[in-house]
Amino acid sequence: MKVVIIGAGFAGIKLAGSLNNKAGFDVLLIDKFNYHQFQPLFYQVATGGLDASNISFPLRKAFQDSKNVRIRLTKVIGVVLNENKITTEIGDIDYDILVIATGADTNFFGNKNLIEYAFPMKSTIEALQLRHRLIENFENVLIAKTEEQKKKLMTVVIVGGGPTGVELGGAIAEMRKYTLPNDYPEIDFSTMKIYLLEGSGATLGPMSKKSQEQSQKYLEKLGVEVKLNSILKDYDGNKATLSSGEIIETNTVIWAAGVKGNVPEGIETDLIVRGNRIKVDRFNKMLGIENVYVVGDVAYMETPRYPKGHPQVANVAINQAKNLANNLRRIEMKSNPNKLEEFEYEDKGSMATVGRNLAVVDIPKPKLHFAGFFAWLVWMFLHLVLILGVKNKIQVFVNWIYNYMTKDQSLRLIFKVFYRPQTPQQENQYIKAQ
Repeated sequence: MKVVIIGAGFAGIKLAGSLNNKAGFDVLLIDKFNYHQFQPLFYQVATGGLDASNISFPLRKAFQDSKNVRIRLTKVIGVVLNENKITTEIGDIDYDILVIATGADTNFFGNKNLIEYAFPMKSTIEALQLRHRLIENFENVLIAKTEEQKKKLMTVVIVGGGPTGVELGGAIAEMRKYTLPNDYPEIDFSTMKIYLLEGSGATLGPMSKKSQEQSQKYLEKLGVEVKLNSILKDYDGNKATLSSGEIIETNTVIWAAGVKGNVPEGIETDLIVRGNRIKVDRFNKMLGIENVYVVGDVAYMETPRYPKGHPQVANVAINQAKNLANNLRRIEMKSNPNKLEEFEYEDKGSMATVGRNLAVVDIPKPKLHFAGFFAWLVWMFLHLVLILGVKNKIQVFVNWIYNYMTKDQSLRLIFKVFYRPQTPQQENQYIKAQ
């Protein structure tokens, strides 16, 4: 059975790993990058707490002992369902079973200004770009000519009060408190403003009321100004305009307010629902297509427990991949089709960290909530377990211990790519662009 998997996120790499060295399967894993990215810790890369390599794991290393998993780095152009093939930048690829695990990307809701000027954070590269912007801002404060310029450089606006926004707000606030004053003694960081905008009436909307209240309390304790029921209407690179009419002058807006599924070209529009997700049945099979499956953030499955689809979190993606792998093995062995297992998500709980010794955890069964230092330890432990590779786990753990003891990070580096024109024509174009 030739299984082609598009995407090496949590779902794709788990499915490939579950079919690794299993007789009867020829697996091809396709991704644009040659590494798996641990998305929950992007915010720590963006704030200098971790190096990008700490949360990235080479795909070929993950499968270097595999006899049946192959890897191709390319961009998928589209799928041709009636011909059982996908089109890519390196040519067409046939399949017996296609698994779409393309995940989700930032949803700017069609706002062109936000697309151009706001900073998303859905990849390691984007996290590094944000880190560079934050650090460059403080370098530019030192040479700013006016107080207005300094104020704009010293103001950060985070849009979205979900886990990403909350964790990022807390991390930047701790940088302001512990780290940046030592690096930049000439700057008065009491004037630095950090805003967190949330369109609803609470941060961490999907979590319990206690977690919502405590997360806001923790953020405000760290000096983050939380603005609830506030929607960013527009941003031109200098001014953030809120729905209330309020204007915040800043050159750094971080967008963590929404995601949309990455749907390949060639999927019927009537199969795509709100949030750009693809309809699937209880076996993660695309509706109406026998040999195409969709797993992870891009899959939309209605179940009795989740009539509006599952939450777009790593645990759902991992468990969907496990269930699909077991079903594919049953199909390959020509077992009774009635033995295929439907998917249902068992929610083990949710959590978010706000800062040093500050976190919230909700567990549904038994119904528990706890916060503070113990919740922070639980958060760290579970994230260490999920990171791929023993070396990465050790590096992340050592970094966390070092940061905790010293209240410092050593990764505030600005890497610039210097363009070198190859031809006179390119040089002239480069000069004009400057």
